[in-house]
Amino acid sequence: MNKNFLKSFCALASALAVFAVASHSQEKKDGDSAHKIVRFGDLKWTPIIKGCDLATVSGDPNADAAPFVLRLRCADGAKIPAHWHPTDENVTVLKGTFLVGMGETFDESKLQPMNVGNFVAMPKEVRHFALAKGETIVQVHGAGPFKVNWVNPSEVQAPDAPAAAAPKP
Repeated sequence: MNKNFLKSFCALASALAVFAVASHSQEKKDGDSAHKIVRFGDLKWTPIIKGCDLATVSGDPNADAAPFVLRLRCADGAKIPAHWHPTDENVTVLKGTFLVGMGETFDESKLQPMNVGNFVAMPKEVRHFALAKGETIVQVHGAGPFKVNWVNPSEVQAPDAPAAAAPKP
């Protein structure tokens, strides 16, 4: 048998053994099962701003330095005003088109489309805004606490705010 193959096989077997022991000790430490399946239909959606709902998928987004996963679901045309977070934010588009722009104010000319499967890593404290095109769902993950700091809170529409009247011609 080839000596290099044998060395590689032994290294792989050792690594798998270490992984198995680490996984088992983590299970015993946490008291949880090895994995957790979250079904889309089981998510608990909470309205956060006009046209957008939020659901926790995993973890506690309020806990310091703890990993979390959230989903944001927005109706077509929903605008997310300029804001920032005290921690890094990682966003993956799961459905629709999520247009993202950088800056202190919402500016449609700065929006860049993110389609299904696209990912953006938003460093902490970077001011940004967004717009949903079509029903849009994005997944946000990071380490808590996850907080939204609005640049101009007066631009934020409450979830139950009436629709804006169409301008008269």
